[in-house]
Amino acid sequence: MFQYVIESDTGRVREVNEDRAAVLKRPSGLVLALVADGMGGHNAGDVASRLTVEELSRKFLEAEEAAFGTAESKKDWLSEQVLAVNRYVYEHALNHIECKGMGTTLIAALIEDEDCVLCHIGDSRVYLIGATVELMTRDHSYVNVLVDNGEITQQEAEEHPKKNWILRSLGTEPDIEREMHRFSLSGIPYLLICTDGLSNKLSEREISSIVRSQASLAQKGKALTRLANEHGGEDNISFVLMKPRGEEV
Repeated sequence: MFQYVIESDTGRVREVNEDRAAVLKRPSGLVLALVADGMGGHNAGDVASRLTVEELSRKFLEAEEAAFGTAESKKDWLSEQVLAVNRYVYEHALNHIECKGMGTTLIAALIEDEDCVLCHIGDSRVYLIGATVELMTRDHSYVNVLVDNGEITQQEAEEHPKKNWILRSLGTEPDIEREMHRFSLSGIPYLLICTDGLSNKLSEREISSIVRSQASLAQKGKALTRLANEHGGEDNISFVLMKPRGEEV
């Protein structure tokens, strides 16, 4: 039985929640999970994330079933629709001066049975959590460029003052490079899709400890949010925690 919990918390510092998270399901059983983090420091980040999630949700629910017939067609559909939504958000900003420069990160995951097709833009993250914690995405960030060039280590990147400088976001340019992945959820107890308001505050060990506890899925969601706030809560905290299989209610 597919189960999930969604949490989206403003945190302890910011006045506006610029994150959006949603899970949609078609009659066929195909699921679309979305997490978007409106860009801090940009105008109307909350508008960018809201428009992105609303528009992708609408496209998903209205699409013809044939669009999802194969893994390759799912990947093509998701890539094309994210490109279209990027253009939609970009043009909205052009036509509304108060939204100039707005943007958002995006994780969009199409899930059917044990198959997951993923589109990733920015520094929101996807973790597979079982006996170990596996990070399935790589932040599109300035510090990761430094890591790739051998200028700093991965450990130094985690503490770098420019850690939150991202190089790719949806809606800020007329075109956007999408990073696509496909992987199996076979044998994976939990899938976590989150904004950096969670991943910057909790270590993988802390995340794993909560997610693999005996608490209910809803209780685990509340515990993750609570701990991120206890660690400072400087950013909005949003995530979708999924349990692809199991009896838990």
